[in-house]
This record gives sequence, C-alpha cells and structure tokens, in this order.
Amino acid sequence: MWIQSWVFDVTIYIYAASVLLYFSDFMQSNRRVNRSAFWLLAVVWILQTAFFVTQMVAKDYFPVLTLFETLFLYSWIIVSLSLIINYIFKMHLLVFFSNIIGFAVMAIALFANPNATPALSSQLTSELLFIHISLAFISYGALSISSVLSGMYLLQNKLLKEKKWNPLLLKLPSLGILELYAYRLAMIGVPTLLLALILGMIWAYVVVKHSVWLDPKVLMSLVVIFGYGTYLYQRITASSQGKKLARLNVVAFTTILLNYLVSGSISSFHQWLR
Repeated sequence: MWIQSWVFDVTIYIYAASVLLYFSDFMQSNRRVNRSAFWLLAVVWILQTAFFVTQMVAKDYFPVLTLFETLFLYSWIIVSLSLIINYIFKMHLLVFFSNIIGFAVMAIALFANPNATPALSSQLTSELLFIHISLAFISYGALSISSVLSGMYLLQNKLLKEKKWNPLLLKLPSLGILELYAYRLAMIGVPTLLLALILGMIWAYVVVKHSVWLDPKVLMSLVVIFGYGTYLYQRITASSQGKKLARLNVVAFTTILLNYLVSGSISSFHQWLR
C-alpha cells in the first residue's frame, strides 16, 4: 500500500511538471520544452499504468468501482488518448488543453479515499458491470478530447475574426481539421456511451429488481445522449456548421460533467461510487 501511495504521489508531481512545461511552450514556443513536456507525460502514463496494475493485483476486482478508481481511470484514458493523437497528428496544443482536464481529475482524486471499498456487495458485481463502467469512461475520454478540439476551433475562429495575428495561430491546426477530428471522436464516444448505457440498464434490470428509469443518473444520461445526438445529427445533415456546431459540442460536454459529478451522488443505485 505504501508503494502504491508513493507511485501516485510521484505521478501527480511529474504530471504537474509536464502541464507546466506545456504551458511554458504555449506562452512562448520552445521545441526543447515541448519535447520535455511530452516525455514527462509519457512517464506519467507509465506510472499510471503501473499504479493501475498494482491496484488490480492488490484487489479482488477490476478497480473501477469507487470514486477514486473512476477518477484515476478517467485521467489515464485522457493521457493515453492525448499521447496517441499527438504521436499521429502532432497536435501539441491538444495535448496541453486535454491534460489540463486530466491533471484536474487527478488532483480531485487526491480528495477521494484510495482505500475505499465498494459499497456494492460482491454478489451484485459482475463482468457486465465492469464493462459498463469501462466503456462509459472510454467514451468520456473521447468526448472530452472532442470538446477540447471544439474549444480550439472557437479560439482560432475568434482570433481570425478579430484579425489577431500572433504565434498561437501557427500552433493551431486548420479550422477544418479541428472540426473534422472533433466529429470523429464524437462518433467514437457517442456509440460507446450508448452501448455502456444499454449494458448498465441490463445490469440494473437483473440486479436492482425495480424500475430505474426515473433515477437522476439515468435521466441525466439520457440528457447526455440527447445533447450529443443533436450534435451528430446537425453535423451529419449540415444543418449547423462552424462556430455554432463547436459551441454545441462544448455544451454537450458540460452535461457529462454534471452527469458524473452531480447526478451520480444522488442516484438511488450509484451510491456504491464513493
């Protein structure tokens, strides 16, 4: 347990250093600083993965059942996706903005109890539940980065309209690229989230034994699906484009935050996430 705590502490310090270096590169371009920030983030991923593996070894279940575990998983997914996307497409600003979210999530995890035990009894857990939670957070990670891309779109659009020609514009991909990859990540995240919700409802039907349709978590999850469904529909039908579409994506992401941070705490059958 002491080793796990040590690994977590080292990870968050290195993560902070990486984000600060990315911020320095954001303020004043420096290729060496950017490279250092990237490799520090790679070290963060290695340490996060090692910590996750030690958690699996130390516990008798896949560690995604407590508040600390889900926050840690969410941060790990953001780091993983941002490293992959940056390696393929060299979007350094995307890595910076995405990992502001990832670091904030890890910082919040500091206030959660890493030694908490799931309130759900072992008889109520199943592979279906673990798959439901894992898919949900994979979708959260994809949709988080999709919203970051839309935020970058709005930033570049604002700079161009105001004719503020500065070095930041050189770091941003074209508006078309930002819009395209925001859409593609949403196309990954939304079906994954829908599948997670379907599996969760099946698990609830089998285990909870009573109607859960009026549960705040379920209702908020439907709001999330509606928000992103509207975004995808307007994108596919071209009934909305550009800035309006990017704003819709960002607003839809706020429903995810509300769904995770608010509705889960008052849900009648999600109280095991603590």
